[in-house]
Amino acid sequence: MIGRITGQLAEKNPPELLVDCHGVGYEVLVSMSTFYNLPALGETVSLLTHFVVREDAQILYGFGTATERAAFRQLIKISGVGPRTALSVLSGMSVDELARAVSTQEAGRIIKVPGIGKKTAERLLLELKGKLGADLGVPASLASDSQNDILQALVALGYSDRDAALALKALPAGVGVSEGIKLALKALTK
Repeated sequence: MIGRITGQLAEKNPPELLVDCHGVGYEVLVSMSTFYNLPALGETVSLLTHFVVREDAQILYGFGTATERAAFRQLIKISGVGPRTALSVLSGMSVDELARAVSTQEAGRIIKVPGIGKKTAERLLLELKGKLGADLGVPASLASDSQNDILQALVALGYSDRDAALALKALPAGVGVSEGIKLALKALTK
């Protein structure tokens, strides 16, 4: 249907935008991560879109990146997760954070998003496992089992997710779990 919209940014009222395309104003709902990266009013904006047609409404959702739109589309495929909930998830966490939460199966990260309870978070983790990382270009090193085990071990030892992920990037490809933990700890203690 409508895959992309480009026009002048006429209004910004989170989470809704009004994009003027040659005299026609399109209302577009966006996540907060897209909203924070918008240009000033009156400037040209280009958004990838997903068009939802329901019995009572036609709604256009906009995204700043292809990975964000792909994540949105994966989320709305899950039973019980509609476009509004998917947009809420993408507003509460970045696509990378969501992919990391799915790869490490951390429901606690997703529960922090307003409107997401424990059961919904667990369903998201179950349904997205194996789908999100591959579709969204999450580095293969993060998606592999040994890398995942190393990451979980570092987090369990008290390192932040960010520090643990940085330590993972410095590891050689194909390193085993025990050797990877040792190398990551050496890198983190420097």
